Amino acid sequence: MFRFIWAELRGRAGRSVALLVGVLVATTGFVVLTGATTTSRLEVTGAVERNTRAAYDILIRPPGARTALESEHRLVRPNYLSGLYGGITLGQYEQVQQVAGVDVAAPIAMLGHSTTYVQMSIDLTDAVDPTLDHQVIRIDPTYVAERGLSTAPGKPSYVYVTRRPLIHPVLDPEDPWGSSRYTDGRVYPWTVECGLAAREVQPDGTSRPVCDPYNAVTGGNPSIRSERELWSVAIARLLPDGRFEFSDPGLGASHAPSSKNLTVTHRLALERLVVVPLLLAAVDPDAEQRLVGLADAVVDGRPLDETDTPTIEALPDFYPDRVVPALIADRPYLDGGLRAEISRLPSTNLAGLSSAELEAAVERTRRIPAGDRHLDLADSYRALLDGGLGTRFLGDGCCRGQINVLAQPGPVEYAREPDGTLRIPRASPPDPAAFGDQQEGNSLPRPWLTDDIGSRDLRRLVVPTNGALNAWSAVGVFDPDKLTGFGELSRVPLETYEPPTAEGADERSRAALGGEPLLPSGNPAGYLSAPPLVLTSLASVPELLKDSSGTQRNAPISAIRVRVAEVDGYSERAAERVRLIAERIATETGLDVDITLGSSPAPQTVELPAGSFGRPGLRLTENWSALGVASVIIEAVDRKSAVLFVLVLVVCVLFLGNAVTAAVRDRRSELAVLACLGWPARRIGALILGEVALLGLAAGLLAVGLAFPLGAALGIGIDWRRALLAVPVALLLALVAALTPALRATRAHPAAALRPSVAAARWVRRPRTLPGLALVNLLRTPGRTLLGATALAIGVAALTLVGATAYAFRGAIVGNLLGDTVSLSVRDADAVAAVATVLLGAAAVADVLYLNIRDRAAELTTLRALGWTDGELSRLIGYEGLFLGALGALAGAGLGLGAAAWLVGDLPAALVLVAAAGALVGVLVTGLAALVPATLLRRLPAARLLAEE
Repeated sequence: MFRFIWAELRGRAGRSVALLVGVLVATTGFVVLTGATTTSRLEVTGAVERNTRAAYDILIRPPGARTALESEHRLVRPNYLSGLYGGITLGQYEQVQQVAGVDVAAPIAMLGHSTTYVQMSIDLTDAVDPTLDHQVIRIDPTYVAERGLSTAPGKPSYVYVTRRPLIHPVLDPEDPWGSSRYTDGRVYPWTVECGLAAREVQPDGTSRPVCDPYNAVTGGNPSIRSERELWSVAIARLLPDGRFEFSDPGLGASHAPSSKNLTVTHRLALERLVVVPLLLAAVDPDAEQRLVGLADAVVDGRPLDETDTPTIEALPDFYPDRVVPALIADRPYLDGGLRAEISRLPSTNLAGLSSAELEAAVERTRRIPAGDRHLDLADSYRALLDGGLGTRFLGDGCCRGQINVLAQPGPVEYAREPDGTLRIPRASPPDPAAFGDQQEGNSLPRPWLTDDIGSRDLRRLVVPTNGALNAWSAVGVFDPDKLTGFGELSRVPLETYEPPTAEGADERSRAALGGEPLLPSGNPAGYLSAPPLVLTSLASVPELLKDSSGTQRNAPISAIRVRVAEVDGYSERAAERVRLIAERIATETGLDVDITLGSSPAPQTVELPAGSFGRPGLRLTENWSALGVASVIIEAVDRKSAVLFVLVLVVCVLFLGNAVTAAVRDRRSELAVLACLGWPARRIGALILGEVALLGLAAGLLAVGLAFPLGAALGIGIDWRRALLAVPVALLLALVAALTPALRATRAHPAAALRPSVAAARWVRRPRTLPGLALVNLLRTPGRTLLGATALAIGVAALTLVGATAYAFRGAIVGNLLGDTVSLSVRDADAVAAVATVLLGAAAVADVLYLNIRDRAAELTTLRALGWTDGELSRLIGYEGLFLGALGALAGAGLGLGAAAWLVGDLPAALVLVAAAGALVGVLVTGLAALVPATLLRRLPAARLLAEE
């Protein structure tokens, strides 16, 4: 039997080589793809481990903190701490600490928005005319925020510049009420109308006050209104040498005036105060150091420690304050600034005018333009920090802020549209009461943008004063970029100290934002909320809140971030360990617990309504956090490997099935003779299977040798164990592919085998064109046609998907999720596999055409005898190949297009172009493959076939 099989293979060397090459290509591809997908799984696992090592693995929030939207879609909103004030008790925090396996449990207690001042320095030196004895420099400010989309004009400020001497009040608590000692040693009365005003010395030796409406209206306290509603007058003397002398803090004086320490400079600059809200939070310094390295991120001053609790601090000549030590961030993470138009009012004398007369005088005087200035809030904030830590005059400046009343914005409420867009269903009107009550003596300095329509409701937390001003005072500055956070692919949404940003989601919004992301605006009720930028010790909270009302006093902690011991990255073991500990925490504490291990950004589209200061409605893309993405990635990689295995095996079986069918068809006369000679059916079947098995065995052995150099060329590690799998795989593949043709050969009657019938066309109407005849011929054998088209469709689908990944998505099926980034990256092996499947599909189509020609050989010869030329017959075969290729290519391109669009949730134009290119490649390859069976037309034995007919 073996000799007979060997003789048969040698006698049909061409067909044997074709079968051998088919099995060899399929088997080698299978072995290499096995190595490629294994390499892929290892690479993906490595990427997950590198990029999901986060600051913490579990997020704990108060019961009910998780919104319905978050629960439904397994998301955490960006800057989830905003709007979350208390809800976890110190006892529950201790329970979390005691859970076995918890390495670090870091609590954070959100307290609310404190307010402080940032001084924006407007240089006026060049606006001063040194030839004038009296002049007024007018500054008209415009406040800007939200990439310049929100603007609001402010009341003007004035700087009175005179060449006459000035005398200034000296703050002395022993002075009688209603009067003050001045730098000339005399005591002068002051009025409610003008306050403690500097006085200009007249030529006759008398002096006249220069009223400052800022002091007159507010008594130096701007807390009753926003900064844009205040106007002030500062005064400076122009000395003969061109320098300026003043004592006004609004011009940069940093100390109380006296006859010996007036400020003298070469530059004149107005310090326009901007009220800035900074989110205050309390942390455990030790836990925060272990979790994110807070102490290591301090760049100036000193870190916090557990002994940092409120202390009574008495400034010289002032009432004592209750001061809380704090760390502040080295940047404000707020988008805002100031535009100032400067003009000069020449020969204007303000000395001796009342507040009303002063305002009328500056309004009716002709103005001479003197330039403009553009100031950025972040630059001014950094400039204040560059001056070093320390209490500034009157406690103002970058290093101190009030906490008598804290503004607490609530969470944003969303409505989800049918297309998945998040819409803010209602706007929150401005609520000045949230910033305190002037009658109660606890009102806040109010940022100007709080008059805008908000996205959050505001409430206030009143910290009892007990006769003292509550304030935080910076003992150190930290750099948030130096904190330990999340991996590069997943760092933004769950990062405690990372500011939220939102990109424009459409061309209109991107154009409005100037191509830049939208940042927090400085409005606590605004949509984007800045992270906690002022940190104090958790130990200070009980004392601050002991006399306050509300639930926050007894449950001050807003969230606890937990790092699990023995977890260094994502793995199945690590995921299970974190899950068990999270379950135990939830059971013992009753709190909302989310596993953040393996989380990554999940983009959401948000419709932001228009503001009342000029900002239009915007459509934004904002990163939320998808929980547990790493687990999905690993499962997706396993599914990808399985799909690749099945793809290769299916195409191989289809190709080999066609090839073996062609071989059996070619030998139908021989098999019929063997049946007539008494060969039983099982022996005929064994002959077919034996021949194919021998070819499969040879192909498997050759594949073992080819796998190593091919794997090395593609950068894929192939070991001996995997390479030796080629032998049983090739043998099994060959036998499975040959089983159906072998069974058909055994069941056929010898007489039928000598002349198999040709299926008749099912159409009654006779075709009158070559394309019509080609279509009828394909429909005569629908099963065979479908088989060839399916094989080609699988190959084109794979090619389309790989092409889309490489071209339309630049090497990976990428959304913004970590899982997308690493789950379907293109490697050389993927491209080789796609090309191989297309070639195998084209070979299957060629086999279908070959079988059609062999079955209709007599018919085709008859047509030639009736006058058909070889060109017409070749075109007929070409049309059949074109129709068959178009059917498979279009089906495969559509399948690949749908798969790629489903993976990314989008259908970009580039993806459609890739699918069209894949279909075109499939048709062209099929057309080339059709040339091979078309050459058989010239080799048909016309005389013998006609004689047999």
